[in-house]
Amino acid sequence: MKTDTRLSAMLHLLLHMAGRQDPVTSEELARYMHGNPAAVRRTMAGLRGAGIVRSGKGHGGGWTLGRPLAEITLADVHAALGAPGLFAIGSRNAQPTCLVEQAVNASMQETLGEAERLVQARLRSVTLASIDADFRARMAQHPNAPKEPRHV
Repeated sequence: MKTDTRLSAMLHLLLHMAGRQDPVTSEELARYMHGNPAAVRRTMAGLRGAGIVRSGKGHGGGWTLGRPLAEITLADVHAALGAPGLFAIGSRNAQPTCLVEQAVNASMQETLGEAERLVQARLRSVTLASIDADFRARMAQHPNAPKEPRHV
């Protein structure tokens, strides 16, 4: 099963945007991810709908943050992406007739439900400001850190 990397990718892009005063184009954001500008626009549209980013058209247009990093949680970004599933595992058969498989499903559902509640709570507790602080601490410890690390 393929891993959904959109949350990680969007967090990466949002933190690159945080260091900028000017709007960032989809083309530039795509270069950060070695990806496609159209895919960036499609994905960022959900974030725009949630007020996480804003967009401007034309000369000087592009993407900017819609609110401060301290007001954006990982849960906000996850929800803006359509709340993709957190786990790639699940029941083999949703409506089994076999009593053994019913017991397996019940145990799996309980376990995954508990794990999902824990992950969701953690996503709600982590802000982009805390990730940015970690990034800045890492940069301060890097002996050859570029003066402006957020640019390609």
